[in-house]
This record gives sequence, C-alpha cells and structure tokens, in this order.
Amino acid sequence: MSLPINITDLIHGKAIEWERLEFKKGWNPEEIIHTMCAFANDLNKWGGGYIIVGIEEDNGQPVLPPAGLLQSQLDKLQGDILGLAHQVLPNYFPIIQPYLLQDKHIMVIWCPAGDNRPYTAPSTQGAKAERHPYIRFGSRSIVAKGDNLKRLQDLAARVPFDDRVNGLATVADLDLGLIQAYLHEVKSDLLEESRKMSPEDLTRQMYIAKGPDENLRPVNAGVLFFSKEPEKFLSRPWIELVWHKDFTGKDFTEKYFKGPLHVQLRAVLEFLQNNIIQEFVIKKPDVAEAIRFFNFPFVALEEALSNAVYHKSYEIGSPIEVQIWPDKIEILSYPGPVPPVDVQILQQQKRIVAREYRNRRIGDFLKELKLTEGRGTGFPAIYRVMNANGSGRPVFETDKDCTYFLTTLPIRANDEQQVHGVTEGAIEGANEGANVDANAVASAKAKKQANAKVIEGAIEGAIKGLSESVKERLATVLNAIVNEEHKRVPHYAQLTGIPNKSVERYVGILKEAGLINYTGGASQTGGYFITDILKNSLT
Repeated sequence: MSLPINITDLIHGKAIEWERLEFKKGWNPEEIIHTMCAFANDLNKWGGGYIIVGIEEDNGQPVLPPAGLLQSQLDKLQGDILGLAHQVLPNYFPIIQPYLLQDKHIMVIWCPAGDNRPYTAPSTQGAKAERHPYIRFGSRSIVAKGDNLKRLQDLAARVPFDDRVNGLATVADLDLGLIQAYLHEVKSDLLEESRKMSPEDLTRQMYIAKGPDENLRPVNAGVLFFSKEPEKFLSRPWIELVWHKDFTGKDFTEKYFKGPLHVQLRAVLEFLQNNIIQEFVIKKPDVAEAIRFFNFPFVALEEALSNAVYHKSYEIGSPIEVQIWPDKIEILSYPGPVPPVDVQILQQQKRIVAREYRNRRIGDFLKELKLTEGRGTGFPAIYRVMNANGSGRPVFETDKDCTYFLTTLPIRANDEQQVHGVTEGAIEGANEGANVDANAVASAKAKKQANAKVIEGAIEGAIKGLSESVKERLATVLNAIVNEEHKRVPHYAQLTGIPNKSVERYVGILKEAGLINYTGGASQTGGYFITDILKNSLT
C-alpha cells in the first residue's frame, strides 16, 4: 500500500528535513530498530521519519542511482521489519512499502511519531540485550541520557494537539474529494489505490485517523486539512483580514477566510496578490534600465503568513489576524514561538533552529504542498526579499512570555512619492510658517519658535479634517522627530508622554502625509526621519 507522500521528493530531501531521513544500503537490523525507536520517540516533535533501505548514504545524502534490493528479498524483508517492530515497546507499528526507483527496488519504512512515549528497543539482536530509549541527534540515533532522557520522559503524556484525536468529528466528516485532491497535488501513488479503499482504511493509511474500528476518529490535523468546515470541530481556526483605508481605524473592510487550512492560506495570498500588491516601474532619464519594485514583495507575505499558519496553536480559539494599513501589513498569531526561540533570537537575521515544533503534522502537510519549507529558513528569506525590494526592515515581535507573535512588513512606497510625497498644501503651509524675520532666528529660542511654526503650517496644509487637539498631538510627535531622528515609537512615546498606540497612529498619519518616513536597520540608523522638503523648510 503506497504512502501519502511523493517518494522522489522524499529521497531528495524536498518534502522533509534531512534529519528525518536515514538511508541504508542493505539490511542492518540493529541500526534499523534503533532508528525506528528514535523516530517513534520523536523528541524534537518533527513527526517521526523515514528509513529507506536499498540506498547508500554519503555524509547524510543519498547515493543515486540506488544500490537496490533483489526482488526476491522484498517479501522476506517486510516480514523481518515487522519482526523488528514487535521488539519495540510499547507496541509500535511502522508502515512499510516497497518502491521501484530508477529501475531498482527499495524499501521505505515510514515511522510516525508514537502516542505512547517513551519507546525502548534492544541494544543488540542477542538474547541478553539491554533495552534503551533511543532518540535522534542530528542524523544519528543515540541512547537518551541525562537531560534528553528527562525531556523524553516529560513528553510521555504529551501528544501535540494537531496529532490528537478530535472527539467531535468522525471519519465521515472528512471529505474524500479533498483527500484525493491532496494526493493528486503531491503526486502520491496512494491516489490510485485510494479509489478502491474504504474511507476508514484510507484515513488510517494517511495517519489522519486513529482508534479501534468501533471508534475510529480523525486527528485534528486531518480535520483542519480535509474537512470542508473545520470550524464545526475546532474553535475559530480561520484567518481574519482587516483592510484599513486610512489611519483612523474607522474606514476598513473585513473578511473572514474559512475552510481547509491550505485553502484558507492560498485564498488570503490570492486576495493580497490581487488587491494589495502593486508593482512600480520608474524610468530614470540617466539610466537605461527601469527600476522595478513592489509595495510588498509577495514572497515575504507568503513566508510570513505560512509561518503563522504553521506555528500558531489551534488549541487556542484565536484566529490569525492580518491587518493591512496604508504603510504596513501586520500578521498576528497566538501564542508566540516555542522555546528556546525568544525575543533576542528573533532579532537575528539568521536561520532559526527550533528544538521543538508545535504542529508536526500540519508542518508535514504544508511542506508536501510546497507552502512552507519548515527548515527555519523563513525569516532569512523574508529579510532577503525585503532588502532586495528596497523595503524597510521587517519586524518580528513577541513578549517575554511568548504569548503572541507579530510580524510587521513595512511598505515600500513609489520612489517619486518618497521624494515629492509632501502635498502642495504641506509645502505651502511649511513655507508660510517659515516666513519669519531672518534676524529673529539668531537665538536658539527664536529658532525653536520658527520651527514650531513650520511644523504647525505643514500639518495644517497637509492634513485635513482633524480636530485641533489631534493636530496639536501630531505637532508634538513631529517636533520630537525633528529634534531626535532615527528613533522608534517607544522612544517618542516616552519623549512626548503620549501612549505607544497613539504615537503609532500619529506617525502613520504623518507618514501618509509625506512629512516623515521610516527606514529599518540598526538602532543608530533605523527609525523615523523627516522628509527632505520639510527639512529644507526648517531653520
């Protein structure tokens, strides 16, 4: 019976991490049972792994074409593998499937993470062998000792939420069309076999249902991907999108994206692609090639949203929130990252290696569908494409207790808007404010008063329809930025005594008016700064 995965992608490490693969040129029962036990224990919550017999390994990479197995060996080998599985305690049953790869026979042993950790296996195949719990350490299987043994014992009663049985759903609540569409997309050989299988056998084969025949139930990952209405069985597992047309928070459009998880993800990305993302083409008179860039690079949005879908907790009834503002897009999910990833680690522009994953099964499905890589490469990719696009630096935030995760992607405005973004009214207002007696600017006090008039005039000319009290606070914030450029919202909040959230709204209004701009980067150079036209009007 085929596996619900593309074998070619699996062997080339495209579907899962290399740490979850082990290649064996021939039959080595002692090493195979240790690896089988290690994958069952799944200390790092990767979701188990695969042992591939018939392919030689060179520094963790497969040597192709395969060495292969004799066809006459296959039946006996399957029996030997089952015999090994019976030596793992508590009872554990991997899934075994022979395949033909490049005209050579190989055997694939799928070892999903077990529900009854810790598992133990004999150290040797001798009669007096000792039993040990084995775990994966990089690409090797070792005996769990010390802190690793304690971690494994702590996991004994903890099955990740996405791999737990959902007591509200039945196998009949999973849609056969969605399952077969998935198998078709990932090019699994199980697709053809699925047409002749009962729903119970198919869902068991895909490990999306567990339990005895009389009470077979889907696991939560199965409900999330293969139920047409997962919200019937899980609390608010959808994505909410709010599109703000301005900074007031009053003019906005709200959309809810529901349905299977991968369908939601693709629908939101399609909405962003069709309604939000814009390409700019600027032709400079002295440059032969036009400058092309996007307000938001699609790859950055795809990585950020996929990361939220992969890593949020579906046990908590909090949907993913996407907030689209005139100057940025925010993606919020709950809770924050899994330790040891914390605030400090998030500030690095490096690949993040998490020791544990919150949603091992969701990750596997997303990787098979090419919606995420799952190798800790998402953050570096976001930094890279944002930088290549000329955008500001993305911001990844959580609190000290890791209760939330917020990704902020700043917009890259049209270059012409950046240079000439101050409206005519702002220019006129600034110039009127600057029209003072030049002799009066001799003293620092007079200079400060003159600049205050410029700021008031610029705000009056650029921003219409606001109350006097709001204009006063805008002037206070803008004055703080004039005096101390390249700082961020918390600094200006402390400087002015205005709450963080209010300062954030005011800098948004000022930025939309073209009076200030923002750049990412180090603490010395990043932050808000005034535009050239306003700067030229100041004394």
